[in-house]
Formats: sequence, structure tokens, C-alpha cells
Amino acid sequence: MESKVVGATMVVGGGISGIQAALDLADAGFKVYLVEQDASIGGVMAQLDKTFPTNDCSMCILAPKLVSIARHPNITIVTNAEVDKLSGSAGNFIVTVRKKPRFVDEEKCTGCGLCAANCPVRQVIQPAPEEKPELSAEDRGRVEEIFRECTRDRNNLMPILQTISEQYNYLPERLLRYVASEIDVPLSQVYNIATFYNAFSLVPVGRHTISICRGTACHVRGSARILDRIEQELGIADGETTEDMRFTLKNVRCIGCCSIAPAVRIDRDTYGNVRPAQLLTILKQYK
Repeated sequence: MESKVVGATMVVGGGISGIQAALDLADAGFKVYLVEQDASIGGVMAQLDKTFPTNDCSMCILAPKLVSIARHPNITIVTNAEVDKLSGSAGNFIVTVRKKPRFVDEEKCTGCGLCAANCPVRQVIQPAPEEKPELSAEDRGRVEEIFRECTRDRNNLMPILQTISEQYNYLPERLLRYVASEIDVPLSQVYNIATFYNAFSLVPVGRHTISICRGTACHVRGSARILDRIEQELGIADGETTEDMRFTLKNVRCIGCCSIAPAVRIDRDTYGNVRPAQLLTILKQYK
């Protein structure tokens, strides 16, 4: 008895290797099912900044492949799924795929994000109380000055938060509640913005922010040693602030200065080709 050979293939794993394999098979004329356990394809490479050893941009390599695989008529992408069972023989396999629910109609989804914005599970922050929170005379005066500059309009929430962050160096909870009450915006929406952007902080930070680049080029050229030296000098770890509120230390993925790696950025000043011995001289400028 001859088994029926089916001209279809399945690639398990939607990382860069799986994407390339699917494209090669599809270009050869096979029907391809690309199965990925996560909600989207791209894998770890989509999370990287640079590739070793050429330092090429990861997304510059990956993005054209993502576009090609989405448009290819021979490829069907099955995300949020896992292979549950495999049976049959070569050329005539039967694969059982278990697909996890998304709780949305994928054919109607436009990626607008309204479902996430209104999800009762994610929006765990309590709504603003009806009564306005009590502010000190100083805080009230500063906030009223901000409202005079930006006007009490819910469309001006972002510039209002930016101004508060500039004046206080972080976003105090009492002011977020006051702003939400004044411009009639749900507190959950205020916190969504405050926690989404890295420029905002909900805890006090130092007057100067030290950013140590940990991109591929900087890592290869010794950024880890620079981070260790600064931690020893300031007596704080990554993400912490000195007791005198002068410095906050952060390591970042990339600051776009690969040609002068290793790079350190303090506020808006960028220092390239930094060596551990230079750090004391650099920090003295901010003390």
C-alpha cells in the first residue's frame, strides 16, 4: 500500500532560523505552516540591538523577512500554538496543533489596542477618588502654574506629565491623582502613560542620570567593567540612586554611539571611548 505524499511542510519555531527555513521551502513551491508558541514571530533576534560580530542592526536584517513571510502566498503563520502530537510516516505526517486562545476575533482584529486599554485584568489601578487629594500650598501653586501653561485639557496630559517630571524629577502619586481629577481622566490612563515611557519615573531619581551603554559594541569593549567601577565609586547598584539624590545609575541597551564604544551618557552629555580610570574625572564635573 502506497502512502499518499502531501506537498506541505511544517516549521516549528518562528525565530530567525524558522523564518528563513519557511521562506526557502515556500520559494521552492511547498505549502508551509509556521508554528510559533509565542503571540508573534521574530524570536530573540527581534529583541536584540546589534548582531555579532558585524554589529549590523538586528531589525534591519529581520524586518524584510517578516514582511516577506507575511505576504508569501505559500506560508500560513500559526502563532500562540504548540505541536501536541505527531503521527504517520515520511511524506504523510499528521500533526495535531494545540492553539491557545487569544480572546479576540483574529480576522476582525486591526491592532487598535482598545481591547488591551479596556481589559479589566490589566487595569488593576483603582480609579481616582471623587474628592481631590489634598496638596500642600507649594504643590498646589506649582500644579496651577503648569495648568496655566498647558491648560486644563485631557488632550494635554502628556505635556502636563512632562512638566511635572521636569520640576520634581519624578511623578509623585499625589500629583498624578490631582491631575487625573482636574482634567477628568481615569487614573488608570494616567498610570498607563506614566509607566510606559522610560523618561518617566514613579520614584524619586537623582539630579543626574548616568546611563551605561550595554549594546554589543560597548559590551565587547568593556562596558561591564565601567559599570562595576561606577557602582563601587557611588556605592549603588544598577537602577539605584545615591543617598544624596545626586546620581541615578542605569544600564541601557544602546545609546546609538557604537563608533565611540564604550559610551557613557550623563544627562544629555555623551562620553566616548571611556576607560575606568577616566570615570572619577568625569563624575567630578557633576559634583
